[in-house]
Amino acid sequence: MKKILLSVCAILFIHTIIAQNIPEFQNYDWEETPIYSIEESEKEEQIITLKEHVMTEFFFEDSGGLTEYFLEHRIVWLNSDEKIEDYNKIYIPYATSSNLEVSKARVINKKGEILELDKSKLLSAVDEETGSKYTYFALEGIEKGSFIEYFYVVKKRPAYKGRKIALQSTNPKKVVDFDLYAPKNLLFAFKSYNGIPEATRDTIIANKKHWNIHMENVQPLEREAQSAYNAQRGFVVYKLDKNLATGVNGISSYGEVSQNIYSYYYPEYTKKQKKLLKKFIAEAGIDKLTDQEEIIRKLEMFIKTNVFSSEGVDYDLEETLEKKVADESGFISLYTAVFNTLGIKSQLVITTDRTEIKFDKKFEANNFLRDFLIYIPKYKKYLSPTEVESRYGFPPANMTDNYGLFIKEVKVGDYKSAVGKIKYIKPIKADKTVDKMDFEVSFDVDDFTIINVDFKNELTGYYAMYLQAFANLFNEEQKTELMEEFGKRIHADAEIIKKDMQNASPDVFGIKPLVFDVTVETDALVEKAGNKYLFKVGDLIGQQMQLYQEKKRVMPVENEFQRSYVRTIKINIPEGYQVKNLDDIKIENAYLRKGKKALSFLSDYELNGNVLTIIANEYYKMNIVAASEYEEYRKVINSAADFNKITLVLEPKS
Repeated sequence: MKKILLSVCAILFIHTIIAQNIPEFQNYDWEETPIYSIEESEKEEQIITLKEHVMTEFFFEDSGGLTEYFLEHRIVWLNSDEKIEDYNKIYIPYATSSNLEVSKARVINKKGEILELDKSKLLSAVDEETGSKYTYFALEGIEKGSFIEYFYVVKKRPAYKGRKIALQSTNPKKVVDFDLYAPKNLLFAFKSYNGIPEATRDTIIANKKHWNIHMENVQPLEREAQSAYNAQRGFVVYKLDKNLATGVNGISSYGEVSQNIYSYYYPEYTKKQKKLLKKFIAEAGIDKLTDQEEIIRKLEMFIKTNVFSSEGVDYDLEETLEKKVADESGFISLYTAVFNTLGIKSQLVITTDRTEIKFDKKFEANNFLRDFLIYIPKYKKYLSPTEVESRYGFPPANMTDNYGLFIKEVKVGDYKSAVGKIKYIKPIKADKTVDKMDFEVSFDVDDFTIINVDFKNELTGYYAMYLQAFANLFNEEQKTELMEEFGKRIHADAEIIKKDMQNASPDVFGIKPLVFDVTVETDALVEKAGNKYLFKVGDLIGQQMQLYQEKKRVMPVENEFQRSYVRTIKINIPEGYQVKNLDDIKIENAYLRKGKKALSFLSDYELNGNVLTIIANEYYKMNIVAASEYEEYRKVINSAADFNKITLVLEPKS
């Protein structure tokens, strides 16, 4: 995607070079004799950022090319061992194609002594997993109460079609500045999010354009459970919007992106490519299938189990088909080519992970164009061409409940083109992702502290996907371990009498539930108390999340996907006994949004003779819960935890 969306469009800048004198960073430095201090009232803090300055400049070199200088300058006071550990290494984010123009770091201890790092403390390393190279400052001599200061400047290929700069974090910041400089013919657009002030333009400077955001006493945003921290903290997004010298407007528009993406992924195929595609389809075993959704499922399974992913390759379609190796672009090209060959109409969708950044439908910038989905309009379903764990109908959940750019082919006679439209990506409904549990409990006739539990667990949707979609890769030992794991959910010490697994095949994912059918015996859930028996019936459903909130909720709750839990517990009460506290079973909490139940927990019972049937059903029909709705959400979540604590008292009938 990067090579398509982020390439510098040179035509925008030809013959538009306007003198800028020198880059701003050449006049920038830190204080030679720093005197930094912390207020007495602040000394209980673990960390304070005294200064944070981010400056980026787009600059025409003498050769005529546009480059970018990125400067970051921070002064941080550290007052805990944990924070000192965090700042032992300061990473510099720059690629191998970039140049490190400036790199300076120092420690000012409590006595005011300055320990400046020499060049030997600027180190490089390689990430063993990804192979990526990175550079970092290795800081020494830090103690509680020390200040660390560093700044660096990176010269790199310009990224001007959309970039996010985070300006808020988990620690307080005294002064924050963001500056962007550009040649005076290049006009940038900005949008601030989550409480950050809008950028203001400097009207005094003459030889270049300058925008600034200045903030003082920036309050921290603490992380909260089930929150989308990166999407909720304050940040600014900028993009190049106009070239005043050429009259080119909408430089970062999605119209241009849509055309580029369409041209790249929907080309005219050569005879050789068509031949290779036909062969690939035959290998996938889909050439004789007639049901289109079955074709899509089988094709996806074949690609995700037979085509190797490698970001180190740059194969064209022919090489991908022949070698069965592809990078992100290669996978997308492969899907679109096969779909076109088979006459399956599809649309490319580009969106974001909403927990990292929400897709903004009003501000067009390439930093919102991060992740690809393929939309099948006939069935209104999505698939992810690159996420191995995902399957048709259940795209990565964080890309749903979000907006995205849909790229649709349009035809006028023989002419083909594309239009881009921003549309909502609906989340998969709660009734499609279900964890259904059925229990039947019988007491041992000789010892009521021993129970026999028949347990059937049916999983659909996202709950099934991560197992069912890969079930063909499990060997017998792994299948046995998996079945036993489900049996042990009743209790770790339970003895497994019987175990079975049904529909353990990727072919039926999305069609049939994955089923675990086990029978266990355990003496861990019933205790004898005089002539009574205490049955921990709530433990059958497993330990449940319980939310505690000492402080007022600040951020919305952000769940991955909508979901349902359907539980039925059938208890065969021993002859001569009755349940004393049946009313303890009854729990009901629900939250209505726009007059409809969006969140619900309901447990109730029915008694027929000596058979007690309990239902404990729970569903979440919304992923994002506003902070103002948090207490209602917490009540529903905690209802399941309350059910988990229920102990039934069995006593002799009088």
